[in-house]
Amino acid sequence: MTDPHLPEVINERRQLINVAYRLLGSLAEAEDVVQETYARWYALSERQRAEVTVPGAWLTTVASRICLDLLGSARARRESYVGEWIPEPVPDRSESSNGRACVDPADRVTLDESIGMAFLVVLDSMTPAERVSFVLHDVFRYSFAEVADIVGRSPAACRQLAFSARRRIDTSRSPSGTERAEVVRDFKKAWETKDIEALIGLLDPESIATADGGGLALAFRDPINGGDQIAHAFMEIATYGPAVTLLERTVNGQPGLVAQLDDTIVSVYAFDITHDRISRIWAIRNPEKLRSWTAS
Repeated sequence: MTDPHLPEVINERRQLINVAYRLLGSLAEAEDVVQETYARWYALSERQRAEVTVPGAWLTTVASRICLDLLGSARARRESYVGEWIPEPVPDRSESSNGRACVDPADRVTLDESIGMAFLVVLDSMTPAERVSFVLHDVFRYSFAEVADIVGRSPAACRQLAFSARRRIDTSRSPSGTERAEVVRDFKKAWETKDIEALIGLLDPESIATADGGGLALAFRDPINGGDQIAHAFMEIATYGPAVTLLERTVNGQPGLVAQLDDTIVSVYAFDITHDRISRIWAIRNPEKLRSWTAS
């Protein structure tokens, strides 16, 4: 079997991973989508493949439609999920727990503002059609005519879906990367030294901490509301939990922390920071979501 488009098709893999991850918030599911997309491509006859003018567009359309179907069933699937569901975190491709470069598939995810944990959490609150329309148009710059072909609605309807989704995105000023890193570093120091007053000072009074253990790792089941309550919860972890090593790492393109126990990453912490205070903490402990962090 010959495929004259083979180099172009193979080169689309990274693009497909980037689209699928942003649409699903799961690196594992994104990998499955890409595999299914390629399977459908090679299920075509040679004549059918030869008739495809732009293979990359065909592959993205198919992958997006698969994601749309998965998003439609995601809410039902998550009803059986133990505790809170948080998008799967990805590391910077130049970092790993042991200082070596990370390997596939995480190093194919381009880290930018569209992959920040706060952004992904907002995307997860959207309807499937809103999410697909917004991500494909606003992030990947597909025209509404192209989006309409994927979503199965008119271009005008997709424009409205994207507009509705856009209103949910927080456009308030976000601290710079350097400022974020300083706040996260101060949080790490206060947590390590068990300085509860310093922790409280770093947390917004209305902050929220959410953990995801997936029933596979110990984690608080419900979100913790309020800076005082969060500070006390983290003091409990520092006092009675295992003696972990905290490392500063890039989590979804932004400063974060990882907790390492016996050379194994057991937790990844992502933060949202507003006006120099931490407003959200996401603690991912489900080991199935940490595979890209433990790969060597």
